[in-house]
Amino acid sequence: MPGTNLTRDEAQERARLLTVDAYEIDLDLSAAQEGGAPGPAEDGSAGGTYRSVTTVRFDAAEAGADSFIDLVAPAVHEVVLNGEALDPDEVFKDSRIALAGLRAGRNELTVVADCAYTNTGEGLHRFVDPVDQQAYLYTQFEVPDARRVFASFEQPDLKATFQFTVKAPEGWTVISNSPTPEPSGNVWRFEPTPRISTYITALIVGPYHSVHSAYEKDGRTVPLGIYCRPSLAEHLDADEIFAVTRQGFEWFQEKFDYDYPFAKYDQLFVPEFNAGAMENAGAVTIRDQYVFRSKVTDAAYEVRAETILHELAHMWFGDLVTMEWWNDLWLNESFATYTSIACQAYAPGSKWPHSWTTFANSMKTWAYRQDQLPSTHPIMAEINDLDDVLVNFDGITYAKGASVLKQLVAYVGMDEFFQGVQAYFKAHAYGNTRLSDLLGALEETSGRDLKTWSKKWLETAGINILRPEIEVDGAGVITSFAVKQEAPALPAGAKGEPVLRPHRIAIGAYELQDGKLVRTERIELDVDGALTPVPQLVGTQRPAVLLLNDDDLSYAKVRLDEESLKAVTEHLGDFTESLPRALSWASAWDMTRDAELPARDYLSLVLSGIGKESDIGVVQSLHRQVKLALDLYAAPEWRETGLATWTAAALEQLRAAEPGSDHQLAWARAFAASARTDTQLDLLQGLLDGTEEISGLAVDTELRWGLLQRLAATGRADEKAIAAELDRDKTSAGERHAATARAARPTAEAKAEAWASVVESDKLPNSLQEAVIGGFVQPDQRELLAPYTAKYFAAVKDIWGSRSHEMAQQIVVGHYPALQVSQETLDTTDAWLASAGPSPALRRLITESRAGIERALKAQQADAAA
Repeated sequence: MPGTNLTRDEAQERARLLTVDAYEIDLDLSAAQEGGAPGPAEDGSAGGTYRSVTTVRFDAAEAGADSFIDLVAPAVHEVVLNGEALDPDEVFKDSRIALAGLRAGRNELTVVADCAYTNTGEGLHRFVDPVDQQAYLYTQFEVPDARRVFASFEQPDLKATFQFTVKAPEGWTVISNSPTPEPSGNVWRFEPTPRISTYITALIVGPYHSVHSAYEKDGRTVPLGIYCRPSLAEHLDADEIFAVTRQGFEWFQEKFDYDYPFAKYDQLFVPEFNAGAMENAGAVTIRDQYVFRSKVTDAAYEVRAETILHELAHMWFGDLVTMEWWNDLWLNESFATYTSIACQAYAPGSKWPHSWTTFANSMKTWAYRQDQLPSTHPIMAEINDLDDVLVNFDGITYAKGASVLKQLVAYVGMDEFFQGVQAYFKAHAYGNTRLSDLLGALEETSGRDLKTWSKKWLETAGINILRPEIEVDGAGVITSFAVKQEAPALPAGAKGEPVLRPHRIAIGAYELQDGKLVRTERIELDVDGALTPVPQLVGTQRPAVLLLNDDDLSYAKVRLDEESLKAVTEHLGDFTESLPRALSWASAWDMTRDAELPARDYLSLVLSGIGKESDIGVVQSLHRQVKLALDLYAAPEWRETGLATWTAAALEQLRAAEPGSDHQLAWARAFAASARTDTQLDLLQGLLDGTEEISGLAVDTELRWGLLQRLAATGRADEKAIAAELDRDKTSAGERHAATARAARPTAEAKAEAWASVVESDKLPNSLQEAVIGGFVQPDQRELLAPYTAKYFAAVKDIWGSRSHEMAQQIVVGHYPALQVSQETLDTTDAWLASAGPSPALRRLITESRAGIERALKAQQADAAA
């Protein structure tokens, strides 16, 4: 039985047989405010249903052939195929409607069903805002959830036009892929879309607040809209969002040489969204945490801008031209990531020309971490079915893929790259493609043979290490220089063999000038094989630092020679440019994770250089990494000493920071996250109740919750204090923060209550479940959490089998006993893996979590030996 799965073989056979022309979808959402008609609350259903009527016209290549259409619904009332009524009880089974005896040529199918509202962020999500008690709906269909709202051929290469008709409550607004029409009697009838895939269709329905503008270029006007709930309207900085959007339109249309392909562009900030955003054609949904209620640092605005640009890039790469099957998901996401960051780096007037620093500091760190797990896989992963792709939205698909695209651009040249992309869009508009279609276009424009490059970079797993091999004479003149490339063994359990790859890299030479590390020379070259000589450096004076992969062109771990490491350790904060600092910080973090640099030495390195770090995104990453190193990689007997040192330093930096600055806010959050002594906790309480002040620090809504959550986790704030704070902030965000604070309390009763609400009940919506898990797991509460290891393994398989994918993955990953760093946890995990018979997707998630314990044990041993 397929359940809700679909295999690639089934999809290929269906695509061979069928060509889909058009859908007409009629949804009655008129009872959405009340929650819809009563229905079963299973598999993510919020308990209510709505009527869904789908008519789809399609052609079959063979007379008498059998196929199927996908539908996940509590009830099907009618199935009519080519005028003949079929018995739903006979043909609707296992999330599929069987279509037997198709005609050669045109067929028409009508399906009448009751579909379910969800509270999991999948299908048609329904949320009630506690501020105005109004319901807000939105769809989320990637990967396979359009079938939760209408009967569909749920695979990306069966494109069609979609015409939605929606009946909504009085006073509501309905937004979809096509421009919003004038309603007639609360019925909204949209014009058909261009030919697009099912997973990028969308409906957003409710009494949303909106702001409108337009993008105008060469006589064409594209209407722009921004939407959010009225309770967030006062915080919506629409002008800033429109500015980033226009920048993207300008840059992408120039680089792609193809006009924006849809009739309008709406961006909708929606509640309880699982991802960052979703590239629905012309109707992008974005998590509404990006409407900032309180002061945030510039790093948050930069990340939001990257998200906005990422989704806009998808309008061309993903929506206009779409992958044939999910094995090219990486290309879809990597292209959007690469071009969004390139737009920030190179677009005239961009606020974030340092975006490659952020990329090196965050996205590539994610990629390196993912690529060292037992589940590592080639960028071009083997996706045999939907279960495979659902766990493949990972650091390789997004971040390594984008890193390798950046390497490809360096390899073929930026102009040649975009010329190939232009040809690709023109050749395949509104169609489906494979990787070979893009590489073929790039080969034509660049003259490079990319077959070997593709085989080594896209079809193999793992990371290379690049090291300098330097010889100098007595006068400090370089007599020999080469780049040594290594291909370490893949993690135990990973498939494939390690390989050496061709790298296009830069080597930077840095000298100390007036206390600053300044680049004095840059050499760009191809590195291939085990050893690549660099004759350009022979005969030159050895500089203070020689940095491989300067400008971060390639994807590789980089190690410094002994002299460079000494200079960087002493002067890491003194690079005049942010990118080499970020690369050096990333290398130090990588060494810490690899147990080459003890956690206590990493702490010392950060404390010596972070005060000079001007890039706020790098500062905030260092905050997170230091806390992680101390919690997981420090020797247990030294951990409290390290945490005390870090917290005292954070308070010192907080007091020294410029009043009202981003650095002050970042240090306030870092201090609040680890405050531990009575005096430190008294300061948190004083900041919260107003008896203490730090000049320039605004203790606003979000910071108040950060302070309170730490006080709750340390036993200094009880239920009464949490309830009082929630009374000040009666919003959905306030409810999430309160749930985190309650779960964080250091009592057996609080932990039992939190566990029961997530594991023993399935009533929590996605956002509250995530909030409870986040509060439950507290590094200072290892002993209190220890009994839940056995409870986790007793429940996890049933959780995976009974919850929707998003909800189950939250629990499987979030509740794994990652803080219980011991051989016993490894043994318990191994015993479960050997006996439980988990599905491949569940096995992957558990194995990845297990790898974290294994890595932490090695790092703790290295730290203990320091």
